[in-house]
Amino acid sequence: MRTRPRSREEVAAALVVVTTESGANLLGLAEASPVLLIFLRHFGCSFCRQTISDISDLSGEMQERGVRPVFVHLGTPAIAKAHFDYYGLSDVERVHDPQARLYQHPVFGLERESAASQLFKPAVIAGWLKGAIFKHGIGTIQSDGEQMPGIFFLRGLEIVREHVHKTIADEVDYRALMA
Repeated sequence: MRTRPRSREEVAAALVVVTTESGANLLGLAEASPVLLIFLRHFGCSFCRQTISDISDLSGEMQERGVRPVFVHLGTPAIAKAHFDYYGLSDVERVHDPQARLYQHPVFGLERESAASQLFKPAVIAGWLKGAIFKHGIGTIQSDGEQMPGIFFLRGLEIVREHVHKTIADEVDYRALMA
Protein backbone atom coordinates (compact mmCIF):
# COMPACT_ATOMS: atom_id res chain seq x y z
CA MET A 1 0.00 0.00 0.00
CA ARG A 2 1.26 3.46 -0.83
CA THR A 3 -0.19 6.90 -0.75
CA ARG A 4 1.39 9.85 -2.44
CA PRO A 5 0.24 13.33 -1.50
CA ARG A 6 -2.38 15.04 -3.65
CA SER A 7 -4.22 18.21 -2.86
CA ARG A 8 -7.94 18.25 -2.24
CA GLU A 9 -8.26 20.46 -5.32
CA GLU A 10 -6.52 17.85 -7.52
CA VAL A 11 -8.80 15.09 -6.24
CA ALA A 12 -11.90 17.26 -6.69
CA ALA A 13 -10.88 18.14 -10.25
CA ALA A 14 -10.49 14.44 -11.09
CA LEU A 15 -13.82 13.40 -9.56
CA VAL A 16 -16.12 16.29 -10.54
CA VAL A 17 -16.16 15.36 -14.23
CA VAL A 18 -17.00 11.68 -13.61
CA THR A 19 -20.53 10.32 -13.68
CA THR A 20 -21.47 6.76 -12.77
CA GLU A 21 -23.67 4.57 -14.93
CA SER A 22 -26.60 5.41 -12.63
CA GLY A 23 -26.03 9.14 -13.20
CA ALA A 24 -24.42 9.94 -9.83
CA ASN A 25 -21.49 12.35 -9.74
CA LEU A 26 -18.34 10.73 -8.32
CA LEU A 27 -17.39 13.89 -6.41
CA GLY A 28 -20.82 13.92 -4.77
CA LEU A 29 -20.50 10.24 -3.79
CA ALA A 30 -17.07 10.84 -2.25
CA GLU A 31 -18.33 13.84 -0.29
CA ALA A 32 -21.38 11.89 0.98
CA SER A 33 -19.50 8.87 2.37
CA PRO A 34 -16.14 7.12 2.24
CA VAL A 35 -15.57 5.48 -1.15
CA LEU A 36 -13.50 2.46 -2.08
CA LEU A 37 -12.71 3.27 -5.71
CA ILE A 38 -11.83 0.04 -7.49
CA PHE A 39 -10.24 0.16 -10.94
CA LEU A 40 -10.62 -3.16 -12.78
CA ARG A 41 -8.45 -4.39 -15.62
CA HIS A 42 -10.95 -6.17 -17.91
CA PHE A 43 -13.80 -8.64 -17.46
CA GLY A 44 -11.93 -11.55 -19.08
CA CYS A 45 -9.35 -11.33 -16.26
CA SER A 46 -9.70 -13.97 -13.53
CA PHE A 47 -8.25 -11.60 -10.96
CA CYS A 48 -10.73 -8.83 -11.81
CA ARG A 49 -13.60 -11.24 -11.35
CA GLN A 50 -11.98 -12.30 -8.08
CA THR A 51 -11.92 -8.63 -7.01
CA ILE A 52 -15.65 -8.29 -7.71
CA SER A 53 -16.27 -11.49 -5.74
CA ASP A 54 -14.12 -10.27 -2.82
CA ILE A 55 -16.02 -6.98 -2.65
CA SER A 56 -19.31 -8.88 -2.80
CA ASP A 57 -18.14 -10.99 0.17
CA LEU A 58 -17.28 -7.79 2.08
CA SER A 59 -20.40 -5.85 1.11
CA GLY A 60 -22.13 -6.31 4.49
CA GLU A 61 -19.06 -5.16 6.39
CA MET A 62 -18.60 -2.23 4.03
CA GLN A 63 -22.20 -1.20 4.55
CA GLU A 64 -21.73 -1.34 8.34
CA ARG A 65 -18.66 0.91 8.02
CA GLY A 66 -20.53 3.29 5.71
CA VAL A 67 -18.07 2.65 2.85
CA ARG A 68 -19.44 2.77 -0.69
CA PRO A 69 -17.67 0.63 -3.31
CA VAL A 70 -17.44 2.26 -6.74
CA PHE A 71 -15.98 0.27 -9.63
CA VAL A 72 -14.26 1.77 -12.66
CA HIS A 73 -14.13 -0.46 -15.73
CA LEU A 74 -13.15 -0.41 -19.38
CA GLY A 75 -15.88 -2.74 -20.66
CA THR A 76 -19.35 -1.97 -21.94
CA PRO A 77 -22.12 -1.23 -19.43
CA ALA A 78 -23.96 -4.38 -20.58
CA ILE A 79 -20.99 -6.67 -19.96
CA ALA A 80 -20.33 -4.95 -16.63
CA LYS A 81 -23.96 -5.39 -15.55
CA ALA A 82 -23.82 -9.12 -16.29
CA HIS A 83 -20.70 -9.57 -14.17
CA PHE A 84 -21.93 -7.47 -11.26
CA ASP A 85 -25.33 -9.19 -11.33
CA TYR A 86 -23.58 -12.59 -11.23
CA TYR A 87 -21.63 -11.62 -8.11
CA GLY A 88 -24.67 -10.10 -6.37
CA LEU A 89 -23.62 -6.46 -6.78
CA SER A 90 -26.36 -5.32 -9.14
CA ASP A 91 -26.81 -1.96 -7.41
CA VAL A 92 -23.14 -1.05 -6.99
CA GLU A 93 -22.04 2.20 -8.56
CA ARG A 94 -19.97 1.72 -11.73
CA VAL A 95 -18.02 4.07 -13.96
CA HIS A 96 -17.69 3.16 -17.64
CA ASP A 97 -14.28 4.51 -18.72
CA PRO A 98 -13.47 2.94 -22.12
CA GLN A 99 -10.69 5.46 -22.88
CA ALA A 100 -9.11 4.90 -19.43
CA ARG A 101 -9.10 8.65 -18.76
CA LEU A 102 -9.71 8.24 -15.04
CA TYR A 103 -7.19 5.37 -14.81
CA GLN A 104 -4.49 7.55 -16.33
CA HIS A 105 -5.47 10.82 -14.63
CA PRO A 106 -2.43 12.11 -12.67
CA VAL A 107 -4.36 11.77 -9.39
CA PHE A 108 -4.55 7.99 -9.89
CA GLY A 109 -1.77 7.42 -12.43
CA LEU A 110 -2.36 3.73 -13.04
CA GLU A 111 0.28 2.21 -15.28
CA ARG A 112 -0.04 0.23 -18.46
CA GLU A 113 2.01 -2.93 -18.87
CA SER A 114 2.21 -5.53 -21.59
CA ALA A 115 -0.38 -8.25 -21.00
CA ALA A 116 2.13 -10.88 -22.13
CA SER A 117 4.70 -9.77 -19.56
CA GLN A 118 2.09 -10.01 -16.79
CA LEU A 119 1.05 -13.56 -17.68
CA PHE A 120 4.44 -15.08 -17.00
CA LYS A 121 5.26 -13.40 -13.70
CA PRO A 122 5.65 -15.92 -10.85
CA ALA A 123 3.08 -14.07 -8.70
CA VAL A 124 0.48 -14.35 -11.47
CA ILE A 125 1.09 -18.06 -12.01
CA ALA A 126 0.92 -18.58 -8.22
CA GLY A 127 -2.35 -16.62 -8.09
CA TRP A 128 -3.88 -18.83 -10.72
CA LEU A 129 -2.70 -21.95 -8.90
CA LYS A 130 -4.19 -20.62 -5.64
CA GLY A 131 -7.57 -20.84 -7.27
CA ALA A 132 -8.33 -17.75 -9.35
CA ILE A 133 -8.76 -19.83 -12.51
CA PHE A 134 -10.77 -22.57 -10.81
CA LYS A 135 -13.05 -20.18 -8.98
CA HIS A 136 -13.44 -17.43 -11.57
CA GLY A 137 -12.38 -18.99 -14.87
CA ILE A 138 -10.06 -17.60 -17.45
CA GLY A 139 -11.31 -15.53 -20.32
CA THR A 140 -10.10 -13.69 -23.32
CA ILE A 141 -8.76 -10.17 -23.04
CA GLN A 142 -11.64 -7.76 -23.43
CA SER A 143 -10.95 -4.07 -23.99
CA ASP A 144 -7.45 -3.06 -22.81
CA GLY A 145 -5.43 -5.94 -21.37
CA GLU A 146 -2.48 -3.65 -20.71
CA GLN A 147 -4.23 -1.32 -18.26
CA MET A 148 -3.21 -2.13 -14.70
CA PRO A 149 -5.76 -2.07 -11.85
CA GLY A 150 -5.67 -0.20 -8.56
CA ILE A 151 -7.77 0.60 -5.49
CA PHE A 152 -8.11 3.93 -3.70
CA PHE A 153 -9.83 4.64 -0.38
CA LEU A 154 -11.33 8.13 -0.37
CA ARG A 155 -12.64 10.10 2.58
CA GLY A 156 -14.14 13.20 1.09
CA LEU A 157 -11.52 14.75 -1.15
CA GLU A 158 -8.60 12.88 0.40
CA ILE A 159 -7.06 9.65 -0.85
CA VAL A 160 -6.34 8.07 2.51
CA ARG A 161 -4.81 4.81 1.30
CA GLU A 162 -4.24 3.11 -2.02
CA HIS A 163 -3.06 -0.10 -3.57
CA VAL A 164 -1.54 0.27 -7.03
CA HIS A 165 -1.03 -3.19 -8.47
CA LYS A 166 2.48 -4.36 -9.27
CA THR A 167 1.04 -7.51 -10.89
CA ILE A 168 -2.47 -8.41 -11.98
CA ALA A 169 -2.49 -11.03 -9.21
CA ASP A 170 -1.75 -8.73 -6.25
CA GLU A 171 -3.62 -9.80 -3.15
CA VAL A 172 -5.30 -6.76 -1.65
CA ASP A 173 -6.10 -6.34 2.04
CA TYR A 174 -9.37 -4.44 1.64
CA ARG A 175 -9.91 -4.17 5.40
CA ALA A 176 -6.53 -2.48 5.85
CA LEU A 177 -7.36 -0.07 3.02
CA MET A 178 -10.61 0.89 4.75
CA ALA A 179 -9.16 1.02 8.31
